Amino acid sequence: MKPLVSILIPAYNAERWIGYTLESATAQTWPRKEIIVANDGSRDRTEEVARRFASKGVRVVNTGNEGLSGAVNNAYRESQGDYLQYLDADDLLAPDKIERQLAALHSNDGKRLLLSSPMAYFYHRSRNAQFIQTSLCQSLSPVEWLLRKMGENLHMQNATWLVSRELALAAGPLWDKDLHYDQDGEYFTRVLVASEGVRFVPGTGIYYRVVGTNRVSHIGNSDKKKEGLLRSMKLHIKYLRSLEDSDRVRQACLVYMQNWCHNFYPERPDLFAELQVIAAQLQGCLEVPRLRWKYAWIKPIFGWKAAKWAQMTLPQLKDSWLRTWDKRMFDWEVRASQRLHVKAMNAAS
Repeated sequence: MKPLVSILIPAYNAERWIGYTLESATAQTWPRKEIIVANDGSRDRTEEVARRFASKGVRVVNTGNEGLSGAVNNAYRESQGDYLQYLDADDLLAPDKIERQLAALHSNDGKRLLLSSPMAYFYHRSRNAQFIQTSLCQSLSPVEWLLRKMGENLHMQNATWLVSRELALAAGPLWDKDLHYDQDGEYFTRVLVASEGVRFVPGTGIYYRVVGTNRVSHIGNSDKKKEGLLRSMKLHIKYLRSLEDSDRVRQACLVYMQNWCHNFYPERPDLFAELQVIAAQLQGCLEVPRLRWKYAWIKPIFGWKAAKWAQMTLPQLKDSWLRTWDKRMFDWEVRASQRLHVKAMNAAS
């Protein structure tokens, strides 16, 4: 019998997008699947929209608001699948994503082999998205994968993975509810450490929706998220060094800390100082974060915080404009499609 795949979707106030996400989940060409939506105390119509897919095998689990990790854990506890597909409530799966990944398994592969796939960014129109290629887009050992992620400042969104239940149990299947930032990054680093390696499956993948500053991955001025990021960084370093403690690992960890320390400086000198202590233990030293040249001139006139604010905010304004334009085009295409549908219905009658 073919393995059962559990598609786990944590959802909070996701009525705007969850219908599209569930369409992509129910359209999976892999036949044996269960789809579980963990409605995390949403105050909008998330539950109502999700229940419209009940006839297609979607099950909704309602809980109080426990946060992202709590919602994922609740969905996991309800699941029975041999494999786990995590999916955010605003992202999309390519129709053959799960089928292609399972087809890439060989008869002699162990159950702790971790399957990955490409990802593509989009705002509203996924058909315009293009799958990105980085050095993570290949089959790698756990050490090599983490070295590239941390040493090259790369990222793979959590839905790219397909995880066997055996591997999830070995890693510790629950997400850390006390971690308020990079919950998925910490969890999948644990999964990588427990795995036999990563098999990359090209030709399919996931579509990652860029939704603006209200997304979970946006840090902003949240002290709770900054403290969560620091804790996640410490754990990343610990997990990688548990696999290999070498000069190249220590160098990758230093690069990783340097790339992310701008989130703490200058607002949280205490967190920046903690990273400096770790850097010294790794036989290195962190530099004060540098501003990009187009914003560096602001610092001598208005100070560090103003220059950093400009560096963070102005690109977001550009992103917001592009997202707004794409939404207008998306809405226009939807209305045009509806008009054509009405015309066809009228002609048929």
